[in-house]
This record gives sequence, structure tokens and C-alpha cells, in this order.
Amino acid sequence: MKLFNNIDIGKLKTGLSKTRNKLFNSVTEIFTGKAQIEEQTLEQLEEILISADIGYQLVEQIMENFRIKLKSEKDRSQLNIIKTLKEELAAVFKFDSSASTDSEKLNVKPYVLLIVGVNGVGKTTTIGKLAYNFKQTGAKVVVGAADTFRAAASEQLDIWAERAGADLFQKKSGADPSSVAFETVKKALDENYDVAMIDTAGRLHSKTNLMNELSKIKRAIDKVLPGAPHDTYLILDATVGQNALIQAQEFAKVTNISGLIITKLDGTAKGGAVFQICHAQRIPIKYIGIGEQINNLQIFEPKAFVEAIFGANGSV
Repeated sequence: MKLFNNIDIGKLKTGLSKTRNKLFNSVTEIFTGKAQIEEQTLEQLEEILISADIGYQLVEQIMENFRIKLKSEKDRSQLNIIKTLKEELAAVFKFDSSASTDSEKLNVKPYVLLIVGVNGVGKTTTIGKLAYNFKQTGAKVVVGAADTFRAAASEQLDIWAERAGADLFQKKSGADPSSVAFETVKKALDENYDVAMIDTAGRLHSKTNLMNELSKIKRAIDKVLPGAPHDTYLILDATVGQNALIQAQEFAKVTNISGLIITKLDGTAKGGAVFQICHAQRIPIKYIGIGEQINNLQIFEPKAFVEAIFGANGSV
């Protein structure tokens, strides 16, 4: 199965307009018309980055690197200063990972993806959008409705799976989630599916119960397909800012998260939280949601993300 690449810089800029208005406009304002960059200006920049939810400790690190580069930089034009800042922000997303690459994982058939996240983060709609992206590559996709504690969850998932052109496997409300996961993967094996996505209950009721539930689901999947799930993605809502970081920390304690999906970036000026979450957890961001339409889930590319935040008047 081939990887999809659906970066649309125009949509990305539109989706990140609230964050851009808060961050980019403020940054350009403090540098405009200044022939010399004083410490006071750098302190203002620091405050702007913190206000964008990038996080105090990370901002300190960014500013330290920024100051070092600035000292050796002869070109102090506004354009070059912002270019240097963009480089530092994009560098936040670069860290070593020994995990298998996406292309290696997608060579497995069926590729099994476990989705976790609390209620309200856009988990159901994101699964539908992700299924749609896989379908656009020609993949055969099945979604397992293992959030059996809420009848509405299966109903919503049914709607989104139909929109995406994916098949849905579900059992009656209250069924054992691990049995749904087991039978979904078995169906994927028996019927030659390329992708099997498993939804899970969006509850942080207690770490012990969450650990037990996810462990049971993973054991069930591994039983029918050794080595699966191949990825576990955590979905986070960008509009909650610091709370998204807390959710990431809590889920990381109970399961091995291999990737993040950040939703609702079009609805917040707190897009800077993306930097903080990725830096703090050392987990790669795989996709970002920048709108409600089914084609508004894009793969995450750090340089394009930073450029979209700093792009103005249609230019980057």
C-alpha cells in the first residue's frame, strides 16, 4: 500500500489563520522598522511565543539558539530574522527515532492502526477522515467500532465510515471491546483488507482501567495477527492548549504511542501547543486537522506547518 501525500499549503494557511494572526502579526510588528535588534525586542518575542502556547521551557531553548544565531548573523533584515526564527521552530520537530518508518509498516497487510483519545477531541470524525485518505490511495479499509460503551459512538462512526467509503465492523452496545478488535482484524485478514483501524473508548476514568482495557485489546489483536497493532495514534484537540499536553502525558503512561494526530487547529489561536506537545513527549505528529470536511486531515510536514503559520498575504 502506498503512502498518501495530501499537503495543500493553501488549505493549511487558511486552517492556521487564527494562530498566524496571533503569532506572525505580533512577531512582524516588533521587528518592523528596527535597524538594531535590542534585548528588549527579544524579550517581547519571547513573550509572544509563550502566549502562543509554545511553553515556557521550550521557548527558553528556542530563544537561546536564536540569540546564538543572531550574534553571528550579518544580515539583520526583518526577512532574515524571521527566516532564522522559522528554522528554530521547525527544528523542534526533528528528533531521532528508532521506530520503523511509515513505508515499512504500510508494507504489512493488513496494516492495523489503533486509535486512542478522550471523548470530545474529534476521534470519530478523524478516523473517518483518515479512512478517506487511505481510500484515496486505493486501499481497502475496515474500521472496528471498539468504543462499545457509547451507542452514539458507533452510530457516528457508521456515518463517517460510509462517507469515507470504508467498511465498518461493530457489535451490540456493551460488547467486549477486545472481541470487536479481534474480529475486525480477523475480518481484515480473511477478506484481504489493506487497513484495519480500531476505535477505542475515549475515557480517562482511571489509569489502571485504561491500561487494562488497552492491554486486553492489544493482546486480542496480536493473537490474530502477531506484531499488530503496527501503530497506536493518540488524537489531541488543539483548542484545549495545555490540557492536550496533559492528555498526551497520561496516555503515554499507559500505552506506547507511536504517533499523534492534532485536531481542530482551524478553531484556535493556540496552534503553538503543537510544538510543546511534540517536544515534551518526543512523539512524532502524523496528521493535523484543519477543518470539518472529510478531506481536511493532512499529513504533518514540519516545514510546511511553520511556513503556513508565518505565511502572509498568500506568500510564504
